[in-house]
Amino acid sequence: MKNELDTKKLLRVFDKIRKHGESKKNEQKGTVHFLEGLTAYTDFDGYTVFIEDATVSLSFGFHNQYHFEYEDSSQLSNFEKKIDNIDERF
Repeated sequence: MKNELDTKKLLRVFDKIRKHGESKKNEQKGTVHFLEGLTAYTDFDGYTVFIEDATVSLSFGFHNQYHFEYEDSSQLSNFEKKIDNIDERF
């Protein structure tokens, strides 16, 4: 995911978090799903997918536009490892 986001993997991992994770209702975010240190949810219309951990936030939306928020590259690297781990294990 460093240079180009693997959109198929991202959506596959989002689905795995939704299917295999714990779900809770959240007043601001709707239904939020948790698995292996990652949180996943969508916006109200389902067009934007959000995957987060404690230090990195990823929004992925319409026309494959995405945006990461993090402070340093080690945080992004750890986030990518969590994505890969879920993709491989579930």
